[in-house]
Amino acid sequence: MAATGAAGGFRTVEPLEYYRRFLKENCRPDGRGLGEFRTTTVNIGSITTADGSALVKLGNTTVVCGIKAEFAAPPGDANNKGYIVPNVDLPPLCSTRFRPGPPGEEAQAASQFIADVIENSQIVQKEDLCIADGKIVWVLYCDIICLDYDGNLLDACVCALLAALRNVQLPVVTINEETGLAEVNLKEKLPFTVRKQPVATSFVLFDSLVIVDPTAEEEDLSTGMLTIVTDEEGKLCSVYKPGGSALTEAKLQDCISRATTRQKEVNKLMDKVVKSIKPI
Repeated sequence: MAATGAAGGFRTVEPLEYYRRFLKENCRPDGRGLGEFRTTTVNIGSITTADGSALVKLGNTTVVCGIKAEFAAPPGDANNKGYIVPNVDLPPLCSTRFRPGPPGEEAQAASQFIADVIENSQIVQKEDLCIADGKIVWVLYCDIICLDYDGNLLDACVCALLAALRNVQLPVVTINEETGLAEVNLKEKLPFTVRKQPVATSFVLFDSLVIVDPTAEEEDLSTGMLTIVTDEEGKLCSVYKPGGSALTEAKLQDCISRATTRQKEVNKLMDKVVKSIKPI
């Protein structure tokens, strides 16, 4: 008991040195290896009022994504394209580091990251959201809310978005030729087509070491962060590195390779969960 108390005190006073002692043994305080991910769980369809939803847990980090579909006029420069609008919310309930009020810097950065992933990966073809060319399109509002923050937010957000999109079912809409108004058949719904399946894999840097799936404490102590997004074809969709220490080309290639492997693992998990849900 005394030894445990002393270790806890050392961790509080010298957290970086505490971590480095573990890293020298190629392990982490939570028992994981440097390249080991936390347990990942995915549940879909849990929000009955949404058109598509998913709950993702990555260790303690918990994120829920709910998608609502609404009508909108198409953009002026693309009469046959709809919209997909992501928003990441980091409420105070998920961590003491976040405060009430308008979105903070981290929430805004996460929302922009998700928007970039959607655009770069082509996860959704905006033409698929067109109902009547030049008249009416779908807009998908993708609200991603963090319920428990313990690091690696971006991986969890991308996973929740993909799972929720794969759960989306849109009602059949027809345009009345006489009135020109849209008529919605809520009894007949069709699954939405997800074109690509991007998966994010995040790393933190500790001096010369690269560590996957960081906790919040590891993110705070690290000297740099890196997030790589790949799709099912191994295509590189995004490389996001918000400052920090430099990374050699060899280590970057190793991270890309690990991200490709991770994509396959998450994709396999997602397929299993989607197949287990009976269609409405």
